[in-house]
Amino acid sequence: MVFSSILFMFIYLPCVLGIYYALPKKFRNGALFILNLIFYGWGEPVYITIMLLSTVIDYTHGILVENNKAKGNIKRAKLWVSSSVFFNLALLIFFKYFDFIVGNILAIAPNLPLKPLGIPLPIGISFYTFQTMSYTIDVFRGDAKAQRNIFAFGSFVTLFPQLIAGPIIKYKDVDDQLTHRTESVEKFAKGVETFMAGLCKKALLANNIGPLWDSIYATNMADQSVLSLWLGIIAFVLQLYFDFSGYSDMARGLGRMLGFEFMENFNYPFISKSITEFWRRWHISLGSWFREYVYIPLGGNRCSKARNFFNIFVVWATTGIWHGASWNFLIWGLIFAVLLMFEKGFLLKKLQKAPGFIAHAYTLFFVLLSFVFFAIEGMGAGLEYMGGMFGLNGLPLINADFLYNIRNYGALLVLLLVSATPVVKNTFFKIRENKNEWLVPVLCAIGLIISTAYLVDASYNPFLYFRF
Repeated sequence: MVFSSILFMFIYLPCVLGIYYALPKKFRNGALFILNLIFYGWGEPVYITIMLLSTVIDYTHGILVENNKAKGNIKRAKLWVSSSVFFNLALLIFFKYFDFIVGNILAIAPNLPLKPLGIPLPIGISFYTFQTMSYTIDVFRGDAKAQRNIFAFGSFVTLFPQLIAGPIIKYKDVDDQLTHRTESVEKFAKGVETFMAGLCKKALLANNIGPLWDSIYATNMADQSVLSLWLGIIAFVLQLYFDFSGYSDMARGLGRMLGFEFMENFNYPFISKSITEFWRRWHISLGSWFREYVYIPLGGNRCSKARNFFNIFVVWATTGIWHGASWNFLIWGLIFAVLLMFEKGFLLKKLQKAPGFIAHAYTLFFVLLSFVFFAIEGMGAGLEYMGGMFGLNGLPLINADFLYNIRNYGALLVLLLVSATPVVKNTFFKIRENKNEWLVPVLCAIGLIISTAYLVDASYNPFLYFRF
């Protein structure tokens, strides 16, 4: 079940909100836990068992960590933290990376008695395993107390707004909200507004630019042009941004409707003037998780430059492979590792002194190039596409397909580029400053009507990050 579906918006969500607010506060976490499992099990009922197992194991591990720390047995507390991390990583590796590992082993030694299992990937496993890992680590560090109410903890693990594709929530950030959150009409209204902003991003922008990338990618390389290939990767990156940031906004809006506050996951990354800034603005929750639980424990930047570069390498290798069990994702991550090393070494200071348009052009250029490997599986296909972007395959600069696509998608591309800046958000602020608050619900209603019309009529409605 996806947020941008008629089933979710007009059946599941109203039922959830009706049940949630009809119950006294003391029963809401228990009801939410059950409703979350129904949401997750809608498409994959068999994987509810994994969710329940993860909930029980991490719940008990958190209590064991806290109890042993209270007794002064730090060594045993560390053992329970390690056990929790091992379980979560084992779960992730088995379902997501087992076939990838076996496939690579067989490529080297084809006679070994191994074979891929072909088990479907549980939706959202990359997100919720990271969240549950944060729990026992936070308890051990003293950043949060162990949750003694299993229904409250189960609600954290299975919380449907951000269960499938984030944002990744650290336990300490919602610890208090699990038992002491406040619901209000004002917060609910802001939640609806945030959800509608995300829905419009997804249904009206991402879904409509996606077919452009699909058509360019499906075209034979011999029939391409240089500008068509650049247009294709621009379309893909914009689709990915509005698809994922739209989902994140919908998740944050749904959280507010239930009394939760989740961190913002995107902050206009395309206005960045360095790769360092880009990754402070793109998928913020993932970057925050890796910084706090991997980069800083490795030593962060409070070490020698060589060690700092090693830390960056580890973080971005794992960031890349986190996105998918494929070499192209690892390459994508390592490209950013190299760029960040250059910026840490000397380039960032030069970019800060350079004219803004040069720093901005540099950032967008390398972001677009790197996402070729994010979009295309297979090193050969990715390198061929990238080579075509520079005319290395003897392609013309321009062709009839490019002109056709510009005529058909030009206006949408302009709208996308404007929407990728703070212009729309600033317009809403001005509406409120001018005391035209009544316009906001009117615009939300119009957005709902138009988005619903598109969703009823369209068969193209993917969520790109569901595969992670």
